[in-house]
Amino acid sequence: MKIKKIKRIVKAQPTLDGAGVKLRRVFGYNEIPDFDPFLLLDHFGSDNPDDYMAGFPWHPHRGIETVTYMLKGSVEHGDSMGNAGIIKTGDIQWMTAGNGIIHQEMPQGGSDGMAGFQLWVNLPTSEKMMDPRYREVKSKEIPEVYLKNGIMVKVLAGKYMEATGPVQDLIVECDFFDISLKKGTVFKYNVDDKKVILYVYQGSIFIPEDEKEIECFHAVILGEGNLVEIAGKSDAKVLLFSSEPINEPIHWGGPIVMSTAEDLRQAFDDYNNGTFIR
Repeated sequence: MKIKKIKRIVKAQPTLDGAGVKLRRVFGYNEIPDFDPFLLLDHFGSDNPDDYMAGFPWHPHRGIETVTYMLKGSVEHGDSMGNAGIIKTGDIQWMTAGNGIIHQEMPQGGSDGMAGFQLWVNLPTSEKMMDPRYREVKSKEIPEVYLKNGIMVKVLAGKYMEATGPVQDLIVECDFFDISLKKGTVFKYNVDDKKVILYVYQGSIFIPEDEKEIECFHAVILGEGNLVEIAGKSDAKVLLFSSEPINEPIHWGGPIVMSTAEDLRQAFDDYNNGTFIR
């Protein structure tokens, strides 16, 4: 059993997106293909409605999946397939854009503010023009695994121990966990030499194999090996993403990600010509 060591550390950077939503971009366009098959991770959150209420008005996607996970507050979704709903605290939304979808995500008012994440997952060339699909999962459907040392693992996708995430039939098989650690506790996970990314969004963690502390709002790519081992430097919360890289060309323009420059141009032509939705 080989313990994974740190390959790279990145710090989330403040930015604006949508119609002026303040957020932290953990990784994105400038880091491709280091995080393959994951393209982008945004961490949004504020107690000030002015920072997020403008939301993300109608915009297109093609060639990717968007995954929204709410920590608090609520967001109303609507799309060109006729889907509509509100994801609330603890809920997850898994939207496969495939050959094209136009949607909006608009925060709802609330006295407690809003916080959560949006992850973009690339689709392989063979599936970029698949039919779109939309799945919404309520918090009560997400399994939680409680370990004897006080660690709790929410399994949003993939499998941990006997718990399987609620989103099935994934195009890109991946693990997506939300891990809560107590100070001094150690979390271990066998990942069969897949790519692993950790993002610390509360507290700080310690990577024993590297004798390195990872502070809040930092992400880590782990290198070769088949065992993840992290410790709570303090009480901490960490997202874990794991998958096999797609290892295909990436041509990225705004909300659209294709495998060739020609396909990317065609996507924008389709959008401008009103033929984007198949």
